[in-house]
Amino acid sequence: MGFGPEEFRKATGVSRETLAAFTIWHDMLAEANTATNLVGRSTMDDFWKRHALDGFQLIDHAPQDGLCWLDLGAGAGIPGLALALAMKDRGLTASKLVMVESVGKKARFVQATIDATGAPARMENCRVEALDQTEKFDVITARAVAALDKLLWYAYPLLKTGGICLFPKGQRYRQELTDANKYWTFDADVRPSQTSEEGVILHISSLRPKKGNRHA
Repeated sequence: MGFGPEEFRKATGVSRETLAAFTIWHDMLAEANTATNLVGRSTMDDFWKRHALDGFQLIDHAPQDGLCWLDLGAGAGIPGLALALAMKDRGLTASKLVMVESVGKKARFVQATIDATGAPARMENCRVEALDQTEKFDVITARAVAALDKLLWYAYPLLKTGGICLFPKGQRYRQELTDANKYWTFDADVRPSQTSEEGVILHISSLRPKKGNRHA
């Protein structure tokens, strides 16, 4: 049995209106992907689980009231668009989400999808290093962007005191944790993914640079 829009709605409890917004995203992505490779074309057949649910599930791994979220390397909007639509569905009007993407065609697609769906998000077409570091975030996410050590380098200057990172990872996550521990002190809670038996969500908190780290 496949995992389609109705299975997604049952898994998440979203409203019909929110499901319609996800369907707009799906249709826009399917059309755009025929001309430019925004996501792996073979993954579109599993959009509802691999992209929509995979992003949506992150909202349940963080406090929900009035949070500022940042999605690094937003790509085609995963997980950022899914999270923004989840926030709207749950009435989290005090929360905000910023997506950053350096590749122009991807940023333009995400902005067009924000406009079409009413997702409460802001798109920044730039490199992470170019973001205004005076704007701090409660939660930072990223999927399929870089190894954990590099993600922490990106995230640390933008993370509020007491903030967390939520990073979906595959089966190499243990090695990535080992490598990151050379330069960082942090608490890592490894949580199962709803969308992959091998996948996990790394819940990173209490992030601090170790001596010798340039952020120290």
